[in-house]
Amino acid sequence: MKPMLPSLTFDLPIRPDWLYEVKYDGFRALLEWNSKGITLTSRNGKELFPQFPEIKEFLFQYEEKLKPFLPLQLDGELVFLENTHKANFSAIQVRGRMKSEKKIIEQATHSPCRLMVFDLLMLKGKPLYSLDFHKRKAELGKLLQTLEFHLDPDPYDDQLIQYVKANEDFNDLWEKVVLYDGEGIIAKSKNSLWEEGKRSLQWLKYKNWKYVSCFITSFEKTNGYFYVGVYKNKEILPIGQVLFGFKPEEKNALKQTIKQNMTSEDAQFIYVEPAICLEVKYLELYDRQLREPHFDRFRFDLEPAQCTYDLFMFAQKNLPSDLEITHPDKPLWENLSIQKADYILYLREISPYMLPFLKNRLLTVIRYPHGMFGEAFYQKNCPDYAPKFVETQPSDGIDYILCNNLKTLVWLGNQLAIEFHVPFQTINSNGPSEIVFDLDPPSKDAFQLAVKAALLIKEVLDQLNLIAFIKTSGNKGLQLYLPLPENVFSYDDTRLFTSFIAEYLISKDPDSFTIERMKKNRRNRLYVDYVQHSEGKTIVAPYSMRGNEHAGVATPLYWEEVNEKLERVSFNMENALKRIRSQGDPFQNYFQTKQIQAFAPVLDILKQGKKG
Repeated sequence: MKPMLPSLTFDLPIRPDWLYEVKYDGFRALLEWNSKGITLTSRNGKELFPQFPEIKEFLFQYEEKLKPFLPLQLDGELVFLENTHKANFSAIQVRGRMKSEKKIIEQATHSPCRLMVFDLLMLKGKPLYSLDFHKRKAELGKLLQTLEFHLDPDPYDDQLIQYVKANEDFNDLWEKVVLYDGEGIIAKSKNSLWEEGKRSLQWLKYKNWKYVSCFITSFEKTNGYFYVGVYKNKEILPIGQVLFGFKPEEKNALKQTIKQNMTSEDAQFIYVEPAICLEVKYLELYDRQLREPHFDRFRFDLEPAQCTYDLFMFAQKNLPSDLEITHPDKPLWENLSIQKADYILYLREISPYMLPFLKNRLLTVIRYPHGMFGEAFYQKNCPDYAPKFVETQPSDGIDYILCNNLKTLVWLGNQLAIEFHVPFQTINSNGPSEIVFDLDPPSKDAFQLAVKAALLIKEVLDQLNLIAFIKTSGNKGLQLYLPLPENVFSYDDTRLFTSFIAEYLISKDPDSFTIERMKKNRRNRLYVDYVQHSEGKTIVAPYSMRGNEHAGVATPLYWEEVNEKLERVSFNMENALKRIRSQGDPFQNYFQTKQIQAFAPVLDILKQGKKG
């Protein structure tokens, strides 16, 4: 059975009565389960279970629950899920080529792939092809809910069959696809029928192209391909070849120019010196070649020397194309090989996880215009030269920046804003959006005092049925967060709680903890600063870097990591991204927790105790 296919479009597919799904990049797969057994078939008719046994094993766990719905047929994409909006094309290709059964089983166990299901074609033996798409989608959602499957994609969930949501707002979904560097969007008419083997105009694929400025190095006479490259350390680096996207007259003119200016020729190629610059759009770099390259436009305004590997790498990470990155090779740390380009790329990749904690909060940054080699300064006021896309919010005579999008974050990174500090509430909050305990030990060597305090607080919170998240400060301590529902509690309310916790810590271990504000009277004890949690005060944002010697990052942790083995210097720019890729984001459920945080009953008890 051949699947229905979408048509490629370069025009925004925003239309009335259309729905929008994330386009995951993998192997299109039809799952069928009937009296003869279960199959997972590619669009070319290849059986996929031998290469991906984990999907079959997962389904068999639900055999009894699924029996009432058989025969069953699902349409989806088999992927290696990298994040909620992106699949790793290279990884699924590697899995698809594996021959060794031992290696396949090893990968299936440790790095399982997932079937992202977006359509229901048969249920209880009844074909659903003639149902409108939105009705099939509703039936699919009901089926997965009956099986008690989660309906949100999650690369760290043990659930290997995952649901692809249909969204009504294209722009909202597109913003997330760009943020997470996904492949694109599939737009589908609500009323489209499922038509076997047809490439339909009722389904459209709109891709998240990257753009690279490059130059032509040769022309292949046998097939009409133009080979392109960029300069890396003054050497030409080939990056692929392009055929599509040219108008006939553009292609003919280009061929003539190449022939007239060739440096040499053989049976297959005509070679030229770098001179003709192009902008090429592509999906990603795969096997050191541009994947799905399309000519976009000539760049007569560029010299070949401006087509560099560094700019190509920025294009690879889908940085905003109209944002100039200045001095990318500028060194930022004295004893670490971190250049400005590395820092900008860190911000780009961490942005999906960091931006939610910056959104709609009055931002204070610490800028290091000369890296760690010069003086730093605090910046609250938005500078006059800020681009128009930077949102601001006036407060107490200061025009604060709101870092609400990727473009603003990257712009701030280019300004060498290294530390991002935010208040405990958003601009829409009447009171605190969370409680934060800043566990700051007296010295770097006393980090374990912060660990001890965090674990003691966690014991109390568990008894009170309160949910807490924890991160390193990126410097010498730990910071413990309790998300709160918006516009429910005041700072006076939270002060009752923070002072209660402070007193508890001191009662448990007065030799380790103190609320003494005078430093000279603290004597190597950890200062429990419950006063710090108040209006106008700030805390370093999750995943912000710090301007210290080890390039620390304020890194979210899992609670099981908080023990005597925890070391503060382990969390830096180099491994923050590695952690997310291998372990996920410990703060992933932070905002959902706000709705279920049972803080009100605890507060009631504290208020009664105060009256008594």
